[in-house]
Amino acid sequence: MGSRCQGGSRSLTFHNHALTIYIMKETRAGIAHGILLMALFACAAFFIAQAQVMKDLSFSPLIIGIIIGMIYANSLRMHLPQTWTPGIQYCSKRILRIGIILYGFRLTFGDVLDVGAAALIIDCVIVCGTIFLGILLGRALKMDKETALLTSVGSAICGAAAVMGADAIVKPKAYKTSVAVATVVIFGTLAMFLYPMVWRAGFLGLDEQQMGIFAGSTLHEVAHAVGAGNAMGDAVAGTAIIVKMIRVMLLVPVLLVMAWWLAAKASSQSGAAAGKRKINIPWFAFGFLAVIGFNSFNLLPVEAVNWINEFDTFLLTMAMAALGAETSFDKFKKAGAKPFVLAACLFAWLLVAGYLMARYLVPALS
Repeated sequence: MGSRCQGGSRSLTFHNHALTIYIMKETRAGIAHGILLMALFACAAFFIAQAQVMKDLSFSPLIIGIIIGMIYANSLRMHLPQTWTPGIQYCSKRILRIGIILYGFRLTFGDVLDVGAAALIIDCVIVCGTIFLGILLGRALKMDKETALLTSVGSAICGAAAVMGADAIVKPKAYKTSVAVATVVIFGTLAMFLYPMVWRAGFLGLDEQQMGIFAGSTLHEVAHAVGAGNAMGDAVAGTAIIVKMIRVMLLVPVLLVMAWWLAAKASSQSGAAAGKRKINIPWFAFGFLAVIGFNSFNLLPVEAVNWINEFDTFLLTMAMAALGAETSFDKFKKAGAKPFVLAACLFAWLLVAGYLMARYLVPALS
């Protein structure tokens, strides 16, 4: 009897082990399929970008990539295996960060110095002003405090990445984070298309440096700054990404202040010490700076740097396609009106304040 029980136990252990291996293989296969799909979208974006009409419209592969992703999100997404989703998310997060780090090969510290103190001042004003304004508007709209804070941080710093960083501090319910991400993605995507059109039409009256500072200090996502800057030329793109990365690095002190503020608030309300809160540090921003430093010494041949830049553009196009693939219109319907009203008000603030500072403060400080 005992031997039968032991034999059955061993058989069950064997089957459980086999099932675990099978699930792991299926998960890895699903991730690989999702990544491959985004790579195919990137290839399609590169092919479409060669059309003359796309060149006339200044639609880079990055912008075309996000369009393809959005078409997929609202059509075929529900008909493909859900196991592919982790691969798509991998592209929108990990590959995006790799792409940003490698973007440093397009820049040197000389370029960073050319941006000047104006960029840092404007970024600090934008970040602090957006967060404080968002909190005040959230109260005026009688919004949920956590949703208002997440939306404000996302609009102020780096979109979904900042929302996710703040999520680790605030620890809200999952749907609140999804709502905040949805708002910053839709307005950031709108701005990514709007900025190149109005600048090339001559409506803004900004030179390349001013436009780069305006774009980098006000666009929501790093991907949006890269996409819009790429559509306006290398000079604008270089400035925009530097200014944007300064904003990204401001996420660290913002999260530290948030953690301290929420801990102090919890302590005062409960009379007990608040638990430790994990802070997500955007390490890719420091990787970006490290690559700029390496590139400043001109250690690699020009041909190698050009190849890296081409490969980097492909990775960023994959990330843009993945970002678009996560932009489903159904998410916006479930969010309600107030978060979008708040995000729209913050978007208007970013446009007006960012433009005025780029137009008048930059020349004054240059």
